[in-house]
This record gives sequence, C-alpha cells and structure tokens, in this order.
Amino acid sequence: MTTPYDPASFAKDRIEAAAALLGLDLPHQEQWDFIQQMISLDLQAAPGSGKTSLVGLKLALLAQGWRSATRGVCVISHTNTAKDEITARLDAVPAGRNLLHYPHFIGTIQSFVNTFLALPALRSMNVEIQTVDDDAYAAAALRQLDRPRYRVLKGTLERQRDGHQLISEARFVCEGSQLTVVTTRPLPFSADTNSGKQFDHLKRRLARAGVFRYDDMFAIAERHLLRNPTLAEATATRFPFVLLDEMQDTSSMQQRLLDKIFTDGHTVVQRVGDINQRIFDDRGDTQTSPSAFPLPMSAELPVSRRFGNKIAALASDLTVHRPQRIEGTGHEGSIALLLFDQDSTDQVVPVFERLAGSLVPRHVLLHNPPRVLGARRHPGSSAKFPQSLACYIPGFRLPGRGETRGLLITSVRTAREQRRHGDSHAAVQQLWNTVRGAVRPCAPEGLPPLARLDRHPSTAGGRIRALLNSLLTDPLDDEQSWGRLTRQLLETLPELTQAPWDDLSALQDPTAYLPEAEPDAHRHIDDSGHVSAVAGTIQSAKGETHAATLVLECLDRTGKKHDVSEVLALLAGVGDIARASATVRRAAQLIFVGATRPTRLLALAALRERAEPYTETLAERGWAIHHVTDPWL
Repeated sequence: MTTPYDPASFAKDRIEAAAALLGLDLPHQEQWDFIQQMISLDLQAAPGSGKTSLVGLKLALLAQGWRSATRGVCVISHTNTAKDEITARLDAVPAGRNLLHYPHFIGTIQSFVNTFLALPALRSMNVEIQTVDDDAYAAAALRQLDRPRYRVLKGTLERQRDGHQLISEARFVCEGSQLTVVTTRPLPFSADTNSGKQFDHLKRRLARAGVFRYDDMFAIAERHLLRNPTLAEATATRFPFVLLDEMQDTSSMQQRLLDKIFTDGHTVVQRVGDINQRIFDDRGDTQTSPSAFPLPMSAELPVSRRFGNKIAALASDLTVHRPQRIEGTGHEGSIALLLFDQDSTDQVVPVFERLAGSLVPRHVLLHNPPRVLGARRHPGSSAKFPQSLACYIPGFRLPGRGETRGLLITSVRTAREQRRHGDSHAAVQQLWNTVRGAVRPCAPEGLPPLARLDRHPSTAGGRIRALLNSLLTDPLDDEQSWGRLTRQLLETLPELTQAPWDDLSALQDPTAYLPEAEPDAHRHIDDSGHVSAVAGTIQSAKGETHAATLVLECLDRTGKKHDVSEVLALLAGVGDIARASATVRRAAQLIFVGATRPTRLLALAALRERAEPYTETLAERGWAIHHVTDPWL
C-alpha cells in the first residue's frame, strides 16, 4: 500500500524549520529519534520532558507531508483538555490545521469509540442515544428503581449500605460476544432470583431508552467488533498512523479494544505517556496484557526541563510502575518540609505562601500562582487527622462530581471553541446533548436526537435549531443576554415532548449564568502582600506546570495511612518502594504526580510527630525543614 505521507517531511532541515516556527529546541538525541521514527513504538516520557511539544511537532510535520485524501491520522487522548492542547498547537501552524478535518481524527478515546464503533452499533439496533454520562445514568437508574415493578430489588438494595451505588454504577461488559451486567462488587443476590432478574431488567430497560454509562460504550463497541470481523480492518485501513497520548491512563478494557483494531501490522501505532503517572485505577484495573504500556524495549525521554536535579532525584525515588532515573535540566529549585501540629494546620498554607514569596520571583508568581494540592477534597468518617484539603483550608470547597451549576454556559463556551476550529456540526451536537442531559430530570421521556429535530422555522424543532445557533454565535457578555436566550429555550423545549414536564426548578442550576473567568481573577494579593495560593486535588493537576507546589498530607482512601508521611519514610531510605504495600505504592504514585508539577519550589506538609524520624536524613539531602509556628519568615 502506498505510503500516505511524504517521507521527506522528516528530513533534518524540515524538522529544524518546523521546530523554530513552534519555538522548540531539540538538544537530545532521544527527541530526534521520536520525531523521525515512523514505526510502531512506545515512548516513556518523564514529567516535564516536553512530550506534548514533541507530539505537536511530529503531527505538524505529518500534516505538511500528508498525501491521502481518504486515509488519515488518528490522535487519541484521554481528556478533552489534552485533546484541546493538541489541537491548539496544530492550529498555530498553517499546515497543522489540515489535521483538524476529515479524513483525520483528533479526540478522546471515548469519542473515538463512540464515533466509529458504539454509536453505529446502537443505530443498527434502532437505539436512539439520550445520554452517555455516568451522573445522568445514576439519576435515571434511581428514578427507575422507584417504579413498582422493581420493588423487590429496591427492598433488597435498601438493606445494603451501598445499595444505591450498586444500581447507579451497573455497567455492561462484553463476555463471549454478549453483554453482561456487572457493578462495583459482587451482587448480594444471584442472577436467577427476583432481585437479580429485576437488576438486569432495569439496566437493559435504560439501554433500550438510550441511557448509558461511559463504560457501556466500550462493551458495546467490543461486541460490535466481535460480531463484525471486517470492521477492525476497515478502521485500521482508514487510519494508517495512530498516536495514543497519555497512554498510562488506558485501562485494560480500553487496551483490549485498541488491540483488536490496530494490531494487524498495517497501522503504525505510537504510544506516548508516563506510566509512573498512572493514578486512575479505581477498580483495580491494571494492565497485565502483553501489549501493556510501556513495552520492555520502549524508548525513553528521561530529561525534564521543568525542574532541576533536586526535584528530579526525589521523583526518581518514587517511580512506582517503572524505575526511571530522571535528569533535571531546569531551574535547580528548592525542596521544603513543613511540619505542623494538630492546632496549627490552618497556618500551613499561609506559611507556604510566604515561603514561595521569598524564593520565587514575584512576577513569576503573579503569572503562575502557588498551588496547594491534596489527594482528598473533603474529610470522611475516620477519626484520624488530617484527612483532606478541607482540614487545612477552612471553608474549602471544590465542585463535586455531578454538580451542575453553570453546566449549559460552560458547554456553550466549549462548543464555541469547537466551532472556531471549524467543527460546527460537532459543536451543535455537543451543545444539544448537554441540553438533553440537563433537562432529563424534568422530562422523563427525554428529548429527541439532533437529527430528528425539524428544520422548518415555524416548528418547535426549527426554533430550537435557531436558538442553538444563537447560543453559539450571539454575544454572551452579560447575564441579561444569557437569561433571554435560556428563557426562550426553556419555553420551547416542552413542545418537543408529549408528556408534561415536572417542576422546572431543577433547571435553575444547569442554566445559571457564570461569568467567564478573567485570566488573572484568581491571582490576588493577600493583606500581607503575598500572592495567594490556589487549591485543588493532585488528580486535577495532572499535566500542569506550577512555579511553586505544596503537597498536603491527607488520609489515604483506606482511612488508615497518611500519604506524605508514608512517602517521607521511603525518601529517607526506610523501606524499599518495590517491596512496599499496595497502599504505600498508591500513595507514592499520587505524591509523584504532585511533586513533579513545580519549576521552582516543592513543599510537602506533614504532621510533626509522624515526620520527625526522617527530618535529619532529609536535611542532609538538601531539604529545608520548617515548623509552621517558628518565626523563620
């Protein structure tokens, strides 16, 4: 088969020209090897190694030399944020914009599976998608559970401490080309009991109604592949070059599906990521297949330009999944340990802000404020202390999973960005799906798919289409304009359904107006003149670069161990990470992610009585040890 790109695109002079256009320098041979190789490979890239920049450069070079009008490049990421970063880099290069349209695909693994496998499978079964969303599914499942036909199941689940979770998180898995219903743990009843039959019936009833969880789509896609053996070959032929970004977050289920499509040898598959940042394995779903990332002979990018050797040495000692000696070539930076007692936890963050102000140039902090990270948002039921971010920051609150305030306007802004990149259909589709999901609590029968909306302007469907266009094009600079459009939308939507709607007050939060955040709105100066820190979870900070980062000690999810103290013991040489318990290794994974964010200052905070046995050793390694009540600043 003819090579779909011009091999001369990867000549040294063209790479240098494209790198200069993107403002990149390529001082390491490993970077050149990755850019120029067009064979299947794995790249294990340390934090701050410039992986995303290299991916953008390689894709820009491919775009310049791509020759096929019907076969394309497929770029799969795990988050919309990562996908948006890739598209933004390509959008900055004239030739790169060619990859933003057919025949190419750039999107999340969820959107890839939905677009090419799961949605076609469901259409072939005459199933109209209402929503693919875990929270929307949970709400729909609990509403179904209240129906009389499920009263036996409801009674059984009410006797379980996690009964609602069992029904809310029921999902399909593909077993022998059949869809089987499973949930978070083995069910307390067998499949042939009344409860078991009702449990299965409820899940399949929601599926027929078009209500799915994200994982359901992977199971449906896998079954579709098994029942249509030529589909994998057709998909692989369509995409002769596939780049998988953030590969460490690929579950074994997702890996199995990708293997079925792209392991025939005709497709070049390049996988990029950092296995030591793999932290999303809540169901114990670890990669054990022969194709698990990274393969033993994978290429490496061990050089980090984000931080210097102090932080690099610490990070190297916390590489849980694959040992890697990271070399830091950035600013040398500092590492500090902040000790506190139970009555001084509220002083930890202010002391960190002062420390950051003394070690990091002010203009750097104004552009990139100090960050405070923890593994948990809120405390649980354990009596141990401290437990979460909220223990250090009185009144701390992050949006919880499933919170909907401002959902619609957030979706509108995302869809506008899609439209700006030329994907108008996807923008309207995404916006309409958000509307359908938001109104489901009020409209149990749901709203029709976009394709079924009438186009004539005198009909309800035509008026809805006009309103969607207005949401994507009209100025939304003030609450009055937004309120006018959403009122028109809510007045028209009920005309699309036969049944009356329930109380519309449930739509107040999803349709609420949220002003667009100003670039520097969260970077204010406190009364003492220091730049205030921004708090969040370690998980939410993946992929970020900070000037200064504080990792707060939190209780792990077992409720038995404190993460920072356990990791301090490893860093002080007490114990071997390879022989550590699963709980300690999980804590080390999280701290690794948090500790590899900063360029200038890394601080860890721990209760003094737990951390003091290790302070002398850590001080010998160049750490600054401070108690937050000492008048040292």
